[in-house]
Amino acid sequence: MTADPSAASPFDGHRVVGLDSNVFIYLFETAGDEAVQAGRVLDAIDTASIHATISTVAVAEILSGPARVADIALMERYLDELRSFERLSIVPVDVDIAFDAARSRGRDGIAMADSINLAAARVAGATAFVTNDHRLSSAAGLAIIPLSAFAA
Repeated sequence: MTADPSAASPFDGHRVVGLDSNVFIYLFETAGDEAVQAGRVLDAIDTASIHATISTVAVAEILSGPARVADIALMERYLDELRSFERLSIVPVDVDIAFDAARSRGRDGIAMADSINLAAARVAGATAFVTNDHRLSSAAGLAIIPLSAFAA
């Protein structure tokens, strides 16, 4: 069954979106529904010609799985894969992002890594954030798009 090209996309109205590390972790490390949905997220980014961002903290989260088993070659492969996505920017964490992250952590009680990832997305101009983390909400100042929005 082919998707209806006239159907609304979860990305409608967004030109830049932030991606949580879990999108890539599912893509790289699983084979279930989440992996399929993660692939659809990246396909939708290409189809809609929008831009995606992740923070350097998200990169560290993505590389943590192979690092746990001391697989340096796999860490490098994951990093090469991230760098190969044409519409993806990796946003370095700077003082402005740290300030924004601290404010949202203090105000909303969001975990530090999540606060940094959300702040990096905001600083990069994102208006939405794709995640499978149900603890995050639109209180983060971004439209939260659940990974399940990309289910068949």
